[in-house]
Amino acid sequence: MRKQTATLAGAEFEGEFRQFAADISFDPDDLATSAFDVTIQMTSVDTGDRERDDIIRGEDLFATQRWPTAHYVTEKLTDEGGGRFGGTGKLTIRDVSREVPIGFTYRADAAGAWLNGQATLKRLDFGVGQGDWKDTEWVGNDVRVACSLGLQP
Repeated sequence: MRKQTATLAGAEFEGEFRQFAADISFDPDDLATSAFDVTIQMTSVDTGDRERDDIIRGEDLFATQRWPTAHYVTEKLTDEGGGRFGGTGKLTIRDVSREVPIGFTYRADAAGAWLNGQATLKRLDFGVGQGDWKDTEWVGNDVRVACSLGLQP
């Protein structure tokens, strides 16, 4: 998952995970056998601010020394019509697993195929926010995640 948007002191900021592995098997005509299995290297978070990134990797947020990866696996995919799809799956962060729904589009042409998706999750549901970081006054609880994946046959 590439981009995520969160809030700090009431202002939105974006970041991305620069390293992840995505095992995607997707056939819009055969959703029963389609699946997403994504592992994200949490240490690769990059918000463009080194100090903020160090805090995010720290014990009170991602705790990357203890849990260096996050993992998302779909359980069910649905056709919403018009090239739009939905899915539910389990996301594990900090050894906490929760169901996270996603919405995405699929586009294929002679140049290749693309999945563009988004999800919103609550960071505190995964324990991302210990100590002073549990307070949502300064760091919002909602995190919007967006991804864009080019698929190869």
